[in-house]
Amino acid sequence: MTANAARREPGVGNALPWAVAGIALLALIALAAGQRFGRTRDQAPPTAEAPTAEAPFAAGMARAPDISAMSPAERAERLYDRIMSAAERGKVDSVRFFLPMAMQAYAAIGDLSADQHYDVGRLAEVAGEGSVVAAHADSILRSQPNHLLGLLLASRAAGLRNDRAGAQRFLERLARAEPAELRKALPEYELHRNDIDTAVAEFRRAGGR
Repeated sequence: MTANAARREPGVGNALPWAVAGIALLALIALAAGQRFGRTRDQAPPTAEAPTAEAPFAAGMARAPDISAMSPAERAERLYDRIMSAAERGKVDSVRFFLPMAMQAYAAIGDLSADQHYDVGRLAEVAGEGSVVAAHADSILRSQPNHLLGLLLASRAAGLRNDRAGAQRFLERLARAEPAELRKALPEYELHRNDIDTAVAEFRRAGGR
């Protein structure tokens, strides 16, 4: 880690402070994701046919709920769940199709909560945009330096820039902060408890205490 990088803790620094939650930023993430997944699609056949405006769901695919009447926050949450599920199953075309919709929904919310910053950070991770992941981690950690989701995002951002030592340091901070933070019973901790538990387990497997 450089001296400048060291001075940026306990957050992840001031990287792209202008970018956090901006509509232009979200559009750029969607564009980058489209380009990234477009390249991936050229390299390997998709696991399933992508939905289209004319035929949103191919035969055998579950029909998604109608989100047209939902609030931006509700739409964002539904789309986030759908994208992360598709990403876990390797459904590249579905991720590519729904990601711009999700980014538009988050942009429409305005000021984002810690939970929503985490969601956008995870979507940016799917798009391979490490600097954006770092920016959303920083947005959380500036006001809540021990927030578990902020530390988790910061670790993932470090991993995306191949900073293994930095990623491990943030995981160590997460593991140390976990007991006291979980006692706060924040709703976002319950929503993303599996992510938190997985990150702590990863730190333990790497020899952390």
